[in-house]
Amino acid sequence: MPASALDAAFDFEAAVRAPFRMQPGLRRLPEGAQQLHPLRAGSRHLQEKLQALCAPHPAALQCAPGFDPSAGLHALATHAAAEHPSAFGWRGGLAEARSLGWAVHDGELRRLDTTIEPLPEVGACLRRLAPAWRLAGLLSLAFAEDFALIEAATARIPWLAVTLPSHWAPEQKVGLHFAQVHAPVADSELLRAAADGLARLVAGPTRWERFVWTVTPRATLNAHPALQPLSHWHPDDADTVAGQAFWRTERQTFISVPAAGLAVFTILVQVLPLAQAIDTPAKAHRLHEALASMSPAVLHYRGLVDARDPLLDWLARRARA
Repeated sequence: MPASALDAAFDFEAAVRAPFRMQPGLRRLPEGAQQLHPLRAGSRHLQEKLQALCAPHPAALQCAPGFDPSAGLHALATHAAAEHPSAFGWRGGLAEARSLGWAVHDGELRRLDTTIEPLPEVGACLRRLAPAWRLAGLLSLAFAEDFALIEAATARIPWLAVTLPSHWAPEQKVGLHFAQVHAPVADSELLRAAADGLARLVAGPTRWERFVWTVTPRATLNAHPALQPLSHWHPDDADTVAGQAFWRTERQTFISVPAAGLAVFTILVQVLPLAQAIDTPAKAHRLHEALASMSPAVLHYRGLVDARDPLLDWLARRARA
């Protein structure tokens, strides 16, 4: 999947607004909009996902005791096959990641007999997973998105396959209510208050998406706090800070599974150098206004206290260019 297709999934104008507010920010998906992005050999997302899933005890894969994710996983596989039939197949319990050369049938790993040579690193990774997790692993490696399941009735998140978390640990969130998951987030009162209604809404017939963004000194897609060393700002001057800054975005969508009272939550993470992402004066002005309006609590939560003023200087100059 070309990088431009991934880049286009994030709507800058819809996402970056002033004053900045933490809120649900749901909007209806446009007719025909895709929710998944297939991966191919050598892609950055695939390499970082493999690293996360090949850990001896991958923190990315979490399931609450007693929860059966089959209905959600089968709905996700059905959606993937309908949206990207050349990249993914699903029939009779057989999942085929055609771009990767591997299949999973009822937990059994198989090589696909295609013109594409199966990627050995993908097979080795899936082989290490417990059979019950191999379908989730295959879906995680076949697409750029990460996945979680949300219960409509309880707003609980009982299952996650999140290889590229944004500064949070999936193993600490599994089984929690949506509001509890977001409790540490600064100024998130509106988001937490809407949790129960949001869970029911996204499990309904309408397709929804929302966007999240931040500026960070961390370059990796995987920002699990235990796996990646922390990066720190070095605010010598505006150009130095901007040079070490990365634009981290998430596009989140929801695939409804009404028969099971669930929604599949998809998370597409992108990380680009800030100067590459903010490539027009209009974008620089829009981001300047949003960053300038962030509360002290949000700046602290996002680790932007030291970087705020230098970034504002850099964005102001870029907006005048």
